[in-house]
Parts: sequence; structure tokens; C-alpha cells
Amino acid sequence: MALSVDIRLSYGDFSLKVAQDFQLSGVTGLFGPSGSGKSTLLRVIAGLEARAIGRVAMKSEVWQDGHTHVPPHRRGVGYVFQDTRLFPHLTVRGNLDYAFRRAKALGGPSTEEIVDALDLGTLLARRPSQISGGEKQRVAIGRALLTAPKVLLMDEPLAALDEARKADILPYLERLCDQSRVPILYVSHSVAEVARLAQHMVVLRDGRVLRTGPAAEVLSDPEAVPMVGSREAGAVIEARIVAQHEDGLTELAVSAGSLFLPRIEAAMGDALRLRIPAQDVILARTRPEGLSALNILPVTVTEVKIGEGPGAVVQLRAGQDLLLARLTRRSVAALGLKPGVAAHAVLKSVALAKSDIGTPHMHRGADSGAI
Repeated sequence: MALSVDIRLSYGDFSLKVAQDFQLSGVTGLFGPSGSGKSTLLRVIAGLEARAIGRVAMKSEVWQDGHTHVPPHRRGVGYVFQDTRLFPHLTVRGNLDYAFRRAKALGGPSTEEIVDALDLGTLLARRPSQISGGEKQRVAIGRALLTAPKVLLMDEPLAALDEARKADILPYLERLCDQSRVPILYVSHSVAEVARLAQHMVVLRDGRVLRTGPAAEVLSDPEAVPMVGSREAGAVIEARIVAQHEDGLTELAVSAGSLFLPRIEAAMGDALRLRIPAQDVILARTRPEGLSALNILPVTVTEVKIGEGPGAVVQLRAGQDLLLARLTRRSVAALGLKPGVAAHAVLKSVALAKSDIGTPHMHRGADSGAI
């Protein structure tokens, strides 16, 4: 069973037409450029767009069709807006208690569980005007979860934050993704956010769905590069910390070998999720020698996509993982790259951004401390 949407909505020169079933587990990233219809789709699901025509159903419960329109407050949807919309006259505890009182008969998490999961204990006596933007978003997320939602809708929750605040709140979002039993639809135009948080991905443009699938699969597909943008394209792989070296580097085991990154503050054996931008991958037909680069992996070319201009995208098999490399057409021809060709990928990942390093999400059941 799934959250099923088959709707149409038009206003001005924009039209949204989406027929899609959404996973009721984990995080589904709704990705696309500004104006693609991501936020409008969330509003339709929440029941906030009365002009939408069609059907919205959560499992066997019909929220909207030609005869029915369940109002927003009866759909059991949690909504986290970009601007948080906290009650300014209430403290953090007051905002949380308001949500808990409205839904405590629904069997959702307790206030104490949410405070602990999102580390809100030191903020409870403060008003929204006395806390930072990242702290406000944590409170807004907590308030939404306390309504015991059937699905959590998050509409670009980090868009208004600077990079430092994003870095602060992303670990809390990862913890939420790990511990929550609630399926999440996460709207973003940031590839890095979607790659770090989402297991499933839906790409929209001009009000239409262009591509769906597992996030790692979509992000490693050369055909999807025009959808996510050539500068943002990159694959997602999983790694595990195997050593912390005295020279400040952390050694990671990946399926094709080892990677070295500037020190990552995590424990031995911890699993990580890495986004490797396609523009940071260089290819050589033979293993290069005498380079300063530490990260060189054996790969096999699986696909070559030639662009309309001078560029090309090459998909690579590295152990059990897929990588992308963004090259010129001239380099592809000079190296004789085609499916089946063996090569070596040089990863410039010593400069990998912290926002591209996250944790893989293991969704827990009700018997394992989930919220």
C-alpha cells in the first residue's frame, strides 16, 4: 500500500499533473528546480489546494476524489514549512505541548521522546525569537511529529539557513530519518541534501514527474544528469571507517578499496554515506603513478553519454558501487572509453564537502526505539 496521488492543478501559465505512488517507508526526496511544482504537490497532499482535481489516497483511506475532500486537519499529515510558523507567544515547550495535546489520543511519541531525539532540552523555556534558525526548525520538526502524523511533509526546511546552520541541523535530520516510523516526503532543490537523506527520489520539472527510483540509482544514472544539473551530478556510495591515522586522515573501506578523507569525527566501524561529485572524478586507462591524489580505485566503464556540447558523462562500476565522471568528449575519445573498458578513477575527495558526508539510514520498528 502507498500514498497514491493522481491530480491536476492549473493556475496562470503553470500546470501540475502528477500520477505517482509514494513509498510509505523512509525518506522520499522530491527534487527539482524552483517552480517545478514540488511545494504545490505537498500542498495538494495536505489538502491545502482546494482547486486540485483528481484523487489522493493514503492506503485505503481516500482523502480526495470527485466526491470527497477530507480537510487538512483530518488527514493526519505533519507539515514542516520553510519558515517554521512557530507560535511566537509560546515557549518551545508551549509549542510542543500544543501539538501533543491535540494528538495524544493517537498514540504518537511523547514530548520527552521528541525532546531527546532532537536535543531540545536546553531550549524549552525560550520563545522562538530567542533561538536560532536551525533551532527553530528542530522545534518545528518536533511539533509536527507530536501530531502523530501518518506522513511527514517537509518543504525545503533548510532553504532559509546558511551553510553553517545547515551543517548543524543535518545530523538531527539524519537521526530523525533513522529513528522515525513516519514516512517523509522531503522537498529540496539541493542534490546534496537529497543524496544525504533520501532513499527514494522523485524528480519534477514544469509540473511533471521526469524520473523516480532509489536515490542512489537515480543519482548514478547518466540519463538523469540533465535533470539534476551537470554541476550537481554525482553518485552516492556507502563506506565504513576502518582507521583514524595520526596525520589527520580517516581511512574508509568501500567496495572497491580504500578512501582517505580529512578526519571524520566518528567511531571505528561507523557506516557513512558519501556523495562523490562527477566533476571530482578523473579517469586514467592505467593506474597513475607519482600523483598527490590518494584515492585511486579500479573501475569498469558501464555507460557513456555524450552531451550536445563538448561534455560527456561516464558511468563506472567500482566494486559494488556506481560512480559518475564528468569529462569532455575529447577525453572520452582519447581514452577510448566505452562499456567494458577497464580504467582507474582518481577521486578528488580529500576536498569532499562535509555536507556530502552522512550516515546511511536503517529504519527501525516500533520495538527498537523508533519515534
